[in-house]
Amino acid sequence: MGNETYAPASGKHLAPPAQPTASPAQPTPTAPAQPAKKPSLGYRIQRALSHSVVNVILLLVGAMWLLPTVGLFFQSVRSPQDNAQTGWWNIFAKPAQFTWENYQSILGSQSMVQSLINTVLIVVPSTLLVVLLGAMAGYALAWIEFPGRTAVLVMIVALMAVPLQVAFIPLAQLFGAIGIFGTRLAVILFHTAFGLPFAIFLMRNYFRAISEETFEAARLDGASEWRIFFQIALPLGMPALASLTIFQFLWSWNDMLVALIFAGPNDKPITVALAEQLRLFSANIDLLAAGAFISMVIPLVVFFAGQKYFVSALLQGSTK
Repeated sequence: MGNETYAPASGKHLAPPAQPTASPAQPTPTAPAQPAKKPSLGYRIQRALSHSVVNVILLLVGAMWLLPTVGLFFQSVRSPQDNAQTGWWNIFAKPAQFTWENYQSILGSQSMVQSLINTVLIVVPSTLLVVLLGAMAGYALAWIEFPGRTAVLVMIVALMAVPLQVAFIPLAQLFGAIGIFGTRLAVILFHTAFGLPFAIFLMRNYFRAISEETFEAARLDGASEWRIFFQIALPLGMPALASLTIFQFLWSWNDMLVALIFAGPNDKPITVALAEQLRLFSANIDLLAAGAFISMVIPLVVFFAGQKYFVSALLQGSTK
C-alpha cells in the first residue's frame, strides 16, 4: 500500500504525516579580519638589545679561544731577543719586529721536515682505514642480517669506553713479536684499532637513519650488497664520512703519547719532535712557536675543507 497507513476504526487509508523540510543553511556571520598588531617600539628595542648582548658574549668567547693562537703566531714571527724582552702584543706598536726567520729555520731543519713527512705518512693511512672499515662495518650492522649482530654492536659500544693505556703493554709485546715495534706501521695499526669502535658506531647510526625502501628497491633491481654500499650508502653518508674523517684526522695528527711509545727514532711525528725540542731548548720559544703553528695549519685546512659536511652531519638529527 506504499507509505499509507490503515485505520481500523474508520476503514480508511490515511496519508503518512508530512515530513518536516530542512530549512536552507543560513550563512554564519564571520567577524571582520583584524589587522595584525605591530609589536611596540619598546618590545622591538628590547629584542634588539637582547640579540646584541648575545652576539657580544659570543664574540668575546670566540676572541678568548682565539687569543692563545694569535699570541702563538705573533711569537713565531718575532726574534728571540724581542720575545725575551717584551710581550707579543708589542708587535702592533713596532711592526719592524715582524720576521720570517723562525719559519726559515724550522723548514731548513732536516729533522723537523722529516717529522712532518712522518706525520702525514701516519695520519693519512690510519684515517683512510678507519673511514673505510668503519663505513663497511656500520653498513653491515645497519642493514645486513646475520647471527649475533646485536652482540657485536654491544661489544663495539663497550670498546668505546676502553682507555688507550690498557693496551700499551699487550700491543707492545704483540708488535715486538711480529717485528713491527718502533715503526710507523705500529702507530698506524694502533690508531686504526682504537678509532674503529667510534667509527662503526657513528656510521651504523647514520646508515640506519636512511630509508629502508631505498635499499630494498636496489635489491629488487638485482644490485649486490657491494654495489648498494658503494653507489648508494656511501654517497648518502657523505656528511657522516666527512665528520668521521675530521675527527680521526685531528686525533691522529695531535697524538703524541702513542707515537712516543710505538714510533722509532726515525719515524717520530711532529708532536714528538716538538716535545724533544722543548726538552732540549726550553728557552727557544720562537722556534717552538713556529713549529707549533706549522703543525696547526694542515688540520685547520682539513677542517675548513670539510666544514660544510661536518655541520650537515651535526644538524642531521634535528632535521629528521
